[in-house]
Amino acid sequence: QLQACGGGLVQTGGSLRLSCTVSGSSFRFNAMSWYRQAAGKQRELVAFITSGTTTTYADSVKGRFTISRDNAKNTVYLQMNSLKLADTGIYYCKSQTPWGKADWGQGTQVTVSS
Repeated sequence: QLQACGGGLVQTGGSLRLSCTVSGSSFRFNAMSWYRQAAGKQRELVAFITSGTTTTYADSVKGRFTISRDNAKNTVYLQMNSLKLADTGIYYCKSQTPWGKADWGQGTQVTVSS
């Protein structure tokens, strides 16, 4: 199971840090990612991290968001800085095992206001 938290209401230019804790013993082998879904839009990939430290980002968040992981805590983070109105949405974490099994967290709402 995945438990995401850290969302909230923030003004433009502000920061938030999302966390997603994963139960089980396979976390360190799993690739982790954050997706978001704005109202009326499709879910989109925001950031991805391999079981190591390789990361990729959507162009819209490069330079502002940082994904990281702490294998000792079974937790993946998304540090979001310089938030924009367009960053508003529900953020989901996703875990994928090396053998292809994917699990999703329940989502956490991020609202950026002007």
